[in-house]
Amino acid sequence: MAVRDILKYGNPFLRTRCRNVDDFIKVSNLVEDMFDTMYEEDGIGLAANQIGEDLNLFVIDINHTDETEQPRIFINSNILEKKGECISVEGCLSIPGIQVELKRSEFITLQYYSLEGSQKKKEFNGLLARAIQHEMDHLNGIFIVDRLSDLVKMQYKKDLKAIEQNSVKESKARKKNQGIVL
Repeated sequence: MAVRDILKYGNPFLRTRCRNVDDFIKVSNLVEDMFDTMYEEDGIGLAANQIGEDLNLFVIDINHTDETEQPRIFINSNILEKKGECISVEGCLSIPGIQVELKRSEFITLQYYSLEGSQKKKEFNGLLARAIQHEMDHLNGIFIVDRLSDLVKMQYKKDLKAIEQNSVKESKARKKNQGIVL
């Protein structure tokens, strides 16, 4: 379908909690756009709000890693249980160039809906569980840097400020191109 612009750190839209999807049929084209955008940016996951959509929806494809998983679509997701811990490095399409070491749960139980509207409940682990937790954070307005201690976050202060300033410039340019002047 189409590659969409990814909103960057500093865009206030990314700090809001996303609303649930009501009409599953209307999101099928959006899901295609999300996969196209994620693949174009070499990501493994993308939340709807990262492309400006206020929906509890994310896609994940870790198939190009050492894991053998099919591309997945998660709608109206809710983590029911978390178990274990693991530490790994994460990056984010909305915070380009920054990678941080984070502790996440090794196992999660997730309740979600498929694109067809059927409710599912499943336990996930490994990279898929990590990616789900990362995207769920996005849907709740949380960035990976928010999970860092203040001391560690200070290491990224200059880079985050630059990304935030560019985000504001991009937002103004996008609105100007749409005929909206700030």
